[in-house]
Amino acid sequence: FNFGRNEVRNFLVANACFWLDEYHIDALRVDAVSSMLYLDYSRKPGQWHPNIYGGRENLEAIDFLKEANATAYKNYPGIMMIAEESTAYPGITAPTDAGGLGFGLKWNMGWMHDTLQYLHEEPINRKWHHNEITFSMVYAYSEHYVLPISHDEVVYGKGSVYGKMPGNDWQKYAGVRALFAYQWAHPGKKLSFMGNEVAQYGEWDHDGSIDWDALEWPNHRGVQKLVADLNALYRESPALWSQDFDPAGFQWLTSDDADHNTLSFVRIGKNGEQMVVVVNFSGEAWENYQVPLTKGGKWTEVLTTDDASYGGSDIHNGTFDAVKGEYHSRDWSAKITVPALGAVFLKPEL
Repeated sequence: FNFGRNEVRNFLVANACFWLDEYHIDALRVDAVSSMLYLDYSRKPGQWHPNIYGGRENLEAIDFLKEANATAYKNYPGIMMIAEESTAYPGITAPTDAGGLGFGLKWNMGWMHDTLQYLHEEPINRKWHHNEITFSMVYAYSEHYVLPISHDEVVYGKGSVYGKMPGNDWQKYAGVRALFAYQWAHPGKKLSFMGNEVAQYGEWDHDGSIDWDALEWPNHRGVQKLVADLNALYRESPALWSQDFDPAGFQWLTSDDADHNTLSFVRIGKNGEQMVVVVNFSGEAWENYQVPLTKGGKWTEVLTTDDASYGGSDIHNGTFDAVKGEYHSRDWSAKITVPALGAVFLKPEL
């Protein structure tokens, strides 16, 4: 598109508004924003001309994106404009009046790629790839991110989410459950493509339906039930979402336990609500695993991906007391059992 022409920009902005107005859609994802932002994107020397300042930025496209986002948000409050942008261009989700492009969310392609690459490894090898599962927190607050496991990840021979997991059937289902728990607990909004929630065997086929017949099997029903329960826990737990875009909403408890393939962190809500999450990406359950905690008193396991109703081995921790004593720079800790390829959500008593 020639974004420098008024009639072209007007047509494209009106097109966006048409979908929002006539079809009442919730959000628009603008694909391949990087190809719009840079004049030299996928072009060789001599195939592009610099802008009026001698730079590589497409100034007309940048103005168009600002106009499209500002117009959409002004006319349709509550919608979401999402950028699929693969570079480190600054201010994708900053307000237009602050010089940003004005998107509501940016596709976190780094989180998606690193997480799936890490989970593709056999559990025994994951200790050598631990940085891939922790690196996302280095830049988590540089934009307002959505964590996508989208159509792009389950087509063209890439396999379904279930198919990406190593190991036997039990390990594959458990890996899917651990992935979803980690995604729901990680700062950022959540996006999962249809079919993921039933752990269908095959990748997505645009000429066919979701593999609903998979729900005839208990392990697929278990994944579906977990997703429903994660959604319910998420909605009732402001700690998991109210400070998604604020560093105050997340603290590592242990980020360096590569030998156990295990992460622990606390999510914190605007009013001080807390949820501790421990994720074990290894193929072995860890008994008497010491977890740093943020406060004393009683803690309760409010969800485990290893519950029998999900297809797990039914390891539970119930309610337990935090023990006084410094551990990983915290004043409290507890020893729990963290299931293999599983995640537990722990909540303190008020």
